[in-house]
Amino acid sequence: MKKTLRAFFSLSLAVLLLLPGCGRGEKAEKEFVPKYDTETSFSLTVAGSYGNFESLEAEFERFYEYYPNASLQYVTMDDYNNVISKALIGNEPPDIFTTTGSMVGNEKYKDMFDACEILSDPSLGIDYSCIRSSLIRTNDSGEILMLPIFTTSYGMLVNMDIFEKEGLKVPNNYGELEDVCKALKSAGYESPVMGADRFSGPGLFNCFIYPMFAYDVINSDGAADSLNSFEEGSGEIMRRSLDRLDEFVSSGGIDVQKCREEITDEYDSVIMRFFEGDVPMMLATGDIVSGTAKRESRSDAFSANPFKYRFFTAPSGNDGGYFINSISICFSVNKNSKNLDMANEFMRFLISEGELGNMAGLKRLITPVDDFSFDEVYSALADIPDDRSFSDKETGLLDPAVRQFRAAIYAVGNGKMTVDEAITAYGNIPEE
Repeated sequence: MKKTLRAFFSLSLAVLLLLPGCGRGEKAEKEFVPKYDTETSFSLTVAGSYGNFESLEAEFERFYEYYPNASLQYVTMDDYNNVISKALIGNEPPDIFTTTGSMVGNEKYKDMFDACEILSDPSLGIDYSCIRSSLIRTNDSGEILMLPIFTTSYGMLVNMDIFEKEGLKVPNNYGELEDVCKALKSAGYESPVMGADRFSGPGLFNCFIYPMFAYDVINSDGAADSLNSFEEGSGEIMRRSLDRLDEFVSSGGIDVQKCREEITDEYDSVIMRFFEGDVPMMLATGDIVSGTAKRESRSDAFSANPFKYRFFTAPSGNDGGYFINSISICFSVNKNSKNLDMANEFMRFLISEGELGNMAGLKRLITPVDDFSFDEVYSALADIPDDRSFSDKETGLLDPAVRQFRAAIYAVGNGKMTVDEAITAYGNIPEE
């Protein structure tokens, strides 16, 4: 695998490093210095659920520059969440494996976390200070067992060419969004904003308004606890976001029926519809954006008339949008690895601003570090002020509460409930 893929990934990295904003940032980063004999021969296996992981394999190639006799491979496991714990104690356990923030606190993954190396152990020399602190997850003892590699968020893909053609600026707040939508409708765009009308995280209503709701929860003492326990009256905290969603749908800036008819799923269909080139703003998540690069050539419309596009937060607030950062995947190390020292060495190499930025750039996901310049698609995220930027962990919301909010916005957005009805029914709203 190393020999057959080396030429391909060397080329990929060369191209990546030539892209604007890619590669090492302007500020100097401490150069990686191998801890062990560089002639050491060893092999490592990284396990995960991705069907392919080209950005990781590109990092393997970078690592070989320091340890040329290493052999690293990535393996995909079917039914990953249900088999990873047993795989860690099997005959051929992976040395490094993917984990997610949602696994934390779930009894199902106790054995898995028991098998994790403590990555915060100072003796390992893993400098994770480049990672945004709000994305770091710890166990009850304050130990770090997982480090984020990719993150995602909610927002919208914007066709920059349409805005340039119509002489408009991408809206920074809700008032500007209303004005832009009116101008675009006058110019002939039936639905200036589109998205997948689905009861899901990538659904259009969730991408538009969940970050505002999360912001309100964070800034309201005790709101998360009340919502998690479905206390009577706790749904009132949803009012501002539900009112804004209802206002936006009623304004005509988004034609929900058109979205329902023309976008049949919340991933591939979102991307391909956006690539038709007549949608100014497409509500989406970073995970959806990650699929755009490979689909550019699959779209006849985009191939014939390519255009520039970028990812922005949805400007739902009067002051602007809210950047809620969520972990896509983390890496953990199997403390029972037969090559534990070298597994930790690879993590020490990988956890740096430059390497994480390179990986995110190739995968087209959001880097967990503060420098968003590695991928121009996400560069606008650097402009979000700190007071409107936070992680999903900070909300304190549990999944049942999140799903009830999702049920509320789906009902209000589709005209099945009024705002007052959804607030009163919180905790008992039917989930689609």
